[in-house]
Amino acid sequence: MTTQFSDLNLRQELMQALTERGYEEPTPIQAQMIPVMLTGIDVIGQAQTGTGKTAAFALPILQNLEHGLRKPQALVLSPTRELALQVATAMEGYGSHLDVNVIAIYGGSSYGQQIGALRRGVDVVVGTPGRLLDLMRKGKLDLSGIRTLVLDEADEMLSMGFVEDIETILDATPSQHQIALFSATMPSRIRQLAAKYLTEPQSIVIERKQLTVAATEQRYYVVNQRDKLAALTRLFETEDISRALIFVRTRAGTGELANELATRGFSSEMLNGDLSQDARERVLSRFRNDQIKVLVATDVAARGLDIDDISHVFNYDLPDDPEVFVHRIGRTGRAGKEGIAITLLTPRENRMLRRIEGYTRQKMTKAELPSKTQILQARKDKLKERMEVWLRRKRYKNELETVQELIDAGHEPIDIAAAALRVVRESENQRTIEAIGQVREWTSKRDSRRPERYKRGQNYKKGGESRKKRTYNATRKSHEAGMVRMALNKGRADGIRPADVVGTIAYHANIPGKSLGAIHIQDQQTYVDVPEQFVDQVLSGNGNYQMRNKTKLQIEKA
Repeated sequence: MTTQFSDLNLRQELMQALTERGYEEPTPIQAQMIPVMLTGIDVIGQAQTGTGKTAAFALPILQNLEHGLRKPQALVLSPTRELALQVATAMEGYGSHLDVNVIAIYGGSSYGQQIGALRRGVDVVVGTPGRLLDLMRKGKLDLSGIRTLVLDEADEMLSMGFVEDIETILDATPSQHQIALFSATMPSRIRQLAAKYLTEPQSIVIERKQLTVAATEQRYYVVNQRDKLAALTRLFETEDISRALIFVRTRAGTGELANELATRGFSSEMLNGDLSQDARERVLSRFRNDQIKVLVATDVAARGLDIDDISHVFNYDLPDDPEVFVHRIGRTGRAGKEGIAITLLTPRENRMLRRIEGYTRQKMTKAELPSKTQILQARKDKLKERMEVWLRRKRYKNELETVQELIDAGHEPIDIAAAALRVVRESENQRTIEAIGQVREWTSKRDSRRPERYKRGQNYKKGGESRKKRTYNATRKSHEAGMVRMALNKGRADGIRPADVVGTIAYHANIPGKSLGAIHIQDQQTYVDVPEQFVDQVLSGNGNYQMRNKTKLQIEKA
């Protein structure tokens, strides 16, 4: 039997707002979550982005609000300002026929405006952990009246290093209140958080029916890391791209790649967390209006991005999680249109490729990059297409006069046409077709090519230096442009994990966890790549770094 919103016993004002928006039948997460949340018990919802989970917690919160209290009764934690704004806007819409005040609180906006709104009185606060914590410490955010607390996209907040901020906020709320935790995945750290703060929660799991869009063609190209830009530009010359979204790992990487593409004649801009909300909206407006063709983004910045007619998604850097890969490629091939997802894969990422294929139950097609001959032919074909358009339009009166003058001067029409094309091609300042290096199969340092004495861990000495020592030195420099490799004085023997590295550095250095690059954990030490602009910030935190088990960390340049 199909559930309708009318079956959920919601206020008339909420039903009116839903009817105005054309909502009749709740999604699976809404149908299961709303009745449970209305009872006030703790709940865990596991569902992907796009399943309607915002309404699943927003409607019960609005249903249970007591008006006139003039202090927050509900608190929603979101990982990014974009999501905080999105949730706040949705809640205002659902509560449009109620006397409800909702405020979005996030970094990068005026403290004064947010403090003023809190002073005037609000019912629901939606915010990012960092700014919420700032206002709590300033004594401007009173959480004593919180009845419902929502952790939205908890796994994303965890990956960004917010877990300690979240725990501080949870500790500041009343002991008797409802907690709703939403997460697409349930890593062990999220389960630990739930066990600590939630009381006998009811779990609701919504399985994804289709992991990827059927109309999306998936291809990958194996290239060396240093050749990724050259490979990307070759594909841009031969693919029929209307709009493209390119994903990179770091914020610094978005700016670098967008600039490199722009200098090569491809209109592109970056989209990352450093942009103000106004700047973000301007970039997205130019993208929607076809003033720019390419967006280079991080995963966090692309959250909540809803733009149709994206013909291509490029994975310039592979994500660390197969679910993130699914979110990425789901942005193309929408509304019944075909889409193309292209991954640039380095030789050492084959294992991640297999993980993704196993998770999606779909094989990606390995393809060969366009050759120089193919690119030159593609350029010629595009020029012919442009010529044919003008020949059909016949709107070249002034040009005909010039041609007639050249004929009168004794030139053959066919020679004039050829010369005109040569002028056009010269004026376009043809791009250099950059070389692509030979790709060699990657194997680990313990592979079979190493002599047997190395595999047994013996130090083969040559010139007073052991092979082990040379291998150690080889890891001290980052292979990613714009990143600096840092060394931590703890390693596998100390129980250190990638989540510890990200969470500890992000929290104590006050930098985004997503900005960190490769992490290499060895027995006695750990290496992590940090964007150049954050190096001093990270180093200045020495003396404060402490893992979850109180283990102290020291960080220095490798």
